[in-house]
Formats: sequence, C-alpha cells, structure tokens
Amino acid sequence: MEKSSKIYVAGHRGLVGSAIVKNLEKKGYNNIIYKTHHQLDLTDMQAVAEFFEEQKPEYVFLAAAKVGGIVANNTYRAEFIYENLQIQNNIIHQSYKHEVKKLMFLGSTCIYPKNAPQPMKEEYLLTDTLEYTNEPYAIAKIAGIKMCESYNLQYGTNFISVMPTNLYGPHDNFDLEKSHVLPALIRKIHLAKLLYENDHDSVIKDLGVETIDEAKKYLQKFGVSKESVEIWGSGKPRREFLWSEDMADATVFIMENIDFKDTYAKDEKEIRNTHINIGTGVDISIEELAKSIQKTIGYEGKLYFNTQKPDGTMIKLTDPSKLHSLGWKHKVELKDGIDQMYQWYLKQNES
Repeated sequence: MEKSSKIYVAGHRGLVGSAIVKNLEKKGYNNIIYKTHHQLDLTDMQAVAEFFEEQKPEYVFLAAAKVGGIVANNTYRAEFIYENLQIQNNIIHQSYKHEVKKLMFLGSTCIYPKNAPQPMKEEYLLTDTLEYTNEPYAIAKIAGIKMCESYNLQYGTNFISVMPTNLYGPHDNFDLEKSHVLPALIRKIHLAKLLYENDHDSVIKDLGVETIDEAKKYLQKFGVSKESVEIWGSGKPRREFLWSEDMADATVFIMENIDFKDTYAKDEKEIRNTHINIGTGVDISIEELAKSIQKTIGYEGKLYFNTQKPDGTMIKLTDPSKLHSLGWKHKVELKDGIDQMYQWYLKQNES
C-alpha cells in the first residue's frame, strides 16, 4: 500500500475498525474512507454496489460485523448469521467486481471446533462440531474465509482472511447484556466498587438512570451489588486475549507485506486453511481474569461464580506460529492492557 492509496475500512467505529484506522493514520496513510451505518447499510446489496462504484477503493479492511458475547450470540441467532453473511457477501463481491488490489477479511477464532486440539492451528478448521451457542456467527465467518479463498482461486483476487482471538481495548462494547467477557467484567466490578463506596451519583451517571434504587434494581439482573459480583459459569474456562491495537498493527503489517500466495505451501494440491490466526498464544482462566480486574479496580467485595450458567468452550487458545513465521508478534501483555482499558473507560465516563 502507498501512503496515498485509497483505503476503505468497513466498521470503522467498532473495536476492531477504530484500532485499524488509528494504526493506519499513525503510519501516515492519508486517504482512508469510511461510512457510518446510517450513511451506508452494508446489508443492502445495491447500496454497497453504488458505494464501490462511486468511491473505487484500492484496499479494503472488512472489519464490519454484528458481534456480541455468549448471551447475544445464543439469543439473536438468526440476526447473527443473516447480517454477517449479508455484510461480507456484499463487500467481498463488490471488491472483486471493482478490482480492489487487496482485501482483508476479519473473522474470529470461534470458527474452530468446540473440542479442537489446543492450541488451535489453522488446519483444524472444519474438522469437528462447533460450539453451539455461537454456531450461527461462526458459520458466517467460515463462509467468509471460504468466499475469499474461492474468489482468489477462481478470479485471481488477493483476499486474505485473519482470525483474531478475543479482543479488548478502546471503543469496546461495555453493554451489560451484549458485551464480551472482559469489558463486561470491568464494568460490573467497577459499578460494584462504586456501590461498595456508596458513590451513588457515579452509579446513576454511569447507567443513565434517575435514582439509585432504579440503578440497584437494574444491576440485580446482572448479579451486581455492593457485596458481590456474579460471573457466569465456574470460572474454569480459559481464554486468550489480545489488545485491539496490537491486532490492528498485525492486520496492517499483513496488508503491507503478505499476499494470498504467502498463506499456503507451494506444493499443496488442495489449497485450503489459508487464513491466519492473530493471537498471543497465552491464555488465562476466567477466574484469574476476574481477580486480576478486581485487583486493578480495587473492589473489596466478593466474586460469585454461578455454576448453573453455561461455561461455553473450556479451552480456546490459538497457535500464532504462522503469523510469527511471517514476521509479527504481539507487544501488549494482558495485565498492562487491563489497566489501560480501565483508564480509558473512566475517561469516557468523565465526559
């Protein structure tokens, strides 16, 4: 990519897209284009076609997606498969039609089987059954990988798929119902600390309600009180977390240096599993994570693990060897990332 290349970042307001835009700008790219959902509905085939015809981007980062945690994935199953398929089908196909030089499709490590060997290598894709709670989302992402591979093989495009592990960082979703585990824990434990300290004004401001009684009643639904914070499951599942700005650096590095032909061995008769894991190769239990966040925030109440709630996949760790061999490795360790993310959250609440 040249510094003046026209680069389209789909999903620029989200955790992933905003980090990519920040990284591109930091590296001197000065012709970045994007549209809000209000300006461009990516599920609308005609609207996306008109956008590509008008703007003619040279490079595309496909970071737009409908995302959520275990509750949202399991509750809104139809929306997760339909919207994600529509978004990626429209953007990938229009990128082919308008001769985009390179596209990057961002997926998720939930594409791997529920009982995949650990750590998960790219070759484990489609070898067993998926985790049920996020199966619709995972199938959409697998379809995106195969769409990129298929267009490359049939049309000679240069579309690359990357599968980031669990991400966290600035602009994350802190919604108590729909967020992923790490931001949800930060907000729940932060609110519990405010209740513990009787800082009712801050609780009311954070939740945007009228009274502390209203706030407490709402927080009861999520197991948050001054005395304790409820966490779904046993706390035993292990998860890997990657700082979103590290992920963005990896994606830009790949776009700058790697082509589709570099993602598979030259002697392969069947070209598949060309996607690239983006992760740290290090995991932590949910219990350890919660205690680390509790220590960072300074909450003195108790953590309660509700074993009546589902754990999800017990272990989900990526093998980032392929990415390491291509020349990139993460920089931000989890402890430092949690502190930076909490400070970011506090600043948002000050405004």
